[in-house]
This record gives sequence, C-alpha cells and structure tokens, in this order.
Amino acid sequence: MSQRLARSLVFFSSASVLVIELLAARILAPYIGVSLETFTGIIGVVLAGIAVGAWGGGRAADRGDPGRLIGPLLVSGGLLAMAAPLIVEAIGPVLGGDPVSIVLGATLGFFAPAVVLSAIPPVVVKIRLASLDETGTVVGSYSAVGTAGAIVGTFVTGFVLLVAFPTRPIVTALGVMLVIVGLALWRRAARGKTAVVAVAIGLAGVLLAVDGPCDRETTYHCAVLAVDADRPTGRVLVLDGVRNSYVDMADPTHLEFRYVQVIADVIDGIAPPGPLRVVSIGGGAMTLPTYLAVTRPGTTNLVLEIDAPLVDLVDEEFGIDPSVTVVVGDARLSLADLPAARADVIIGDAFSGTSVPWHLTTAEYVREIGRALAADGIYVMNVIDFGEHRFARAAVATLQGEFAEVSVFAPVSFRTSSAGGNFVIVASDRRIDEGAVEAAIRGRGGLEEAWSDATLAAFVDGASRLTDDHAPVDQLLGSPR
Repeated sequence: MSQRLARSLVFFSSASVLVIELLAARILAPYIGVSLETFTGIIGVVLAGIAVGAWGGGRAADRGDPGRLIGPLLVSGGLLAMAAPLIVEAIGPVLGGDPVSIVLGATLGFFAPAVVLSAIPPVVVKIRLASLDETGTVVGSYSAVGTAGAIVGTFVTGFVLLVAFPTRPIVTALGVMLVIVGLALWRRAARGKTAVVAVAIGLAGVLLAVDGPCDRETTYHCAVLAVDADRPTGRVLVLDGVRNSYVDMADPTHLEFRYVQVIADVIDGIAPPGPLRVVSIGGGAMTLPTYLAVTRPGTTNLVLEIDAPLVDLVDEEFGIDPSVTVVVGDARLSLADLPAARADVIIGDAFSGTSVPWHLTTAEYVREIGRALAADGIYVMNVIDFGEHRFARAAVATLQGEFAEVSVFAPVSFRTSSAGGNFVIVASDRRIDEGAVEAAIRGRGGLEEAWSDATLAAFVDGASRLTDDHAPVDQLLGSPR
C-alpha cells in the first residue's frame, strides 16, 4: 500500500468518526433533548468506541494479514453509519433525557460505527511498518494524519454540512462513500460484493425515502408542525420533541400556553399603555411579538434568534408581522450590541425543555439586560424546572443580585411540592405591581400567584447565583416525573 493511499485512508476514517459524532447529537435530539449531558454522553460513547476500535484493530492486524482487513472495515463502517439513524428512530420513543437513556441511545446508535472505523488506523500502521527502527516515525505520522482528519471532519460538519443539509442525506453520503471505497479495496469481495451493494442501496434508500421524525431540520432543532385537534386554526411548533410555540392562524391574540398568557398579563399589568419597545430573547413562532403588534399598535419588536432556518420556517408557515425585526445570532452577543436603555420590555424565552443556553442565565448576562432596559423597564423571564426547582431558585437569586425588585408568578403547587413547569420571573428597578398582574390572571381564570418578599425568600432558600465562571444549569434542572 502506497504512503499516499495509507494516509488518505487514515484521514478519511478518522474524519468519518467525527462526522458521525456530531451527527449523533442531531439524530438523538428529538428523543433526549439537547443539553450538556447529551453531548457528554455522546462524546464519552464515541471515545470509548475509538479506544475499543484502536485496540481491536491493532490486535487483528497482528494476528492475520492486515491488507485483507481494510476493505471489510470500511464497508462495515459505512453500513453501520447508515443504520444508526434507523436504530435511533426505533428505540427513541422509549428514551428519556436522563444520563442512562442518553448513554444507552448513543451506544446503540453510534458505538459500533465508531469501533469499526477506528480500527482502520492501526491496521494501516501495521501495513506501513516495515522496520522497528521506524516505529516512532510511522506511528507518530499516522496519528497526526488521523488527528488532522478528525479536525477537518469536525469543522466541515459543524460549519458547512449541518448548515446546508439535513442529517439523513449527510449520513447516506458518508455511508455510501465508505462502502464504495471499501469495496474497491476488498480483494476477496467478488462473491459477497452483490450482497453488500444490495444492503448499502437498501439502507440508503430507506434513509432517503422514509421520513424521519422532523418536518424540517433547522441549524439547531428538529422541527415539527402540528395541527391542534381541538382548534382547527391552531398550529403547534415542536422543537426536539418539546411544544415550543403555539399560533392561531385566525386569531393572533389567542395565547394557548399558560406561561405565554402570564407573560402577556405581566406586560399588560405593569407596562404603561400604548406602544412599547420590546426585545425578545428567542423567537420561536413569534407568538408574543405578533400579539403585541396587534394589541399595542405601534410597538416595535426586536427578536434575537440564533436559528436562521427556524426564522425562515416561521415566516413561510405563519408569516412574520412587519413590526418584527429579527437579528440572527447568539442573543448574548446581539444584546451587547444594543444601545443602552433600548427597551421598555425584554422577554427572555430562549429555553425549551431541558435545552438551556447557560450563558443566558448568568449575572454577567443579566447586567447586559439591565443596561439595555430603560430606567423603568421590565425583564420577563420564562424558566422551566421540576423537582427541587434548583435551577429556578438559582435564576431568581441571580436576578435578585442585579435588580431592585423580583417577583415570580407560578401556581402555589410549584412552591409547596415537587410539581413544576414554567415559572415566569419578573425583574425591574421599578416597583412591580403584583396586584395588577394577579388581577389580569384571575380575569382569565388563571391559577398563578405572585411570590415575593418572605414567600420568595423561602423559595430561594440560599440558592447560589449563576455566574459565567459557574453555571451548572444542566445539573440543576429537575426532570418531570
């Protein structure tokens, strides 16, 4: 085997492993969510696969003719890569967001292709190792080539492929390339070549022909649009398995989700009448910006949303009101670019289930919120938590460190038991008229109550503030039982 071919194989196989690792997060997201624990589980499983593959490939190369292993390994790796999304789709409905489910899903879907493809570099090294005097040079050079392949695979997948294509075509193309190269190198494939090609074509056909769990894959989400069976004009936007937004196509003032109703009650009860300057952190289906455009004519809505394809999807399916300006990019960076005292109201609604961008929870971020707010402005933040409510308590403690007034609006059961869901937290340097908000809640039959003073102190109960240096949000989040 020539040095050029050998290095190309090591580069290609190592790049393929990292492509599969990055795709794993997207493929698993509809079933286990997107969190630090998700990436931790996937990285750990793939690293274990790399270790097992390297060890096993080296042992196999020492016990037989290494030249006969390359082709079968590439073909097997390609077939296993194409099978991974189908395996995940089959087991996904029984998985949860807990660490055991994350590791189990990653293992069943992606451990095997990582093992098989990671066995290729040591086999190639064995082929190229002509003398013990060159061991260090040969092993070191191929290790460097493999690392370079992994880097290129990471950059191309994260910066190019996932932006331009859904996951299934990427997996299909990678799997087919691995199979084709493997068959070309498989010297004894004459008898089995027809069967291998048939399996590869079958897997590729299933991946491309059978719909996956998503209506549309955006840069960050698996998006599904569903019709509300109880309200024909209602549409639900589901992101990674979580009901993210609700839009009534006939009535933009209809607010279906409880927490969205509470946020509207807060704005209507506290903010002065007339048009407002509103900044929304996270756009979703633009439910609140559209509501405010109708109920408060003249309101300017600036939405900071990181997911450009999601914005395009919402515009195509629902239309975006002319009063809404969308800035695509990370909300914290976009917020820092806003002039001081830019907003009367800032709505923080960038969290979806267990997917919490931790850098949008810290004291440093909250100071940016305060800078962008007018002197009497209000910050309304939606937090989802269950169990001991450690994340919600930490979020309140963080806001209390930066604002003069903080109140929480949620059902009493959230405070007195492990029940949980959406907490609407309001922070301002002006007095928060909790009575006006509660009156609006009662007017529509809501159950939420205001928590403040001693009640809120008992809820916070000494929780630590979140900072850029320490914000273990994923570990603080409680899961619904």
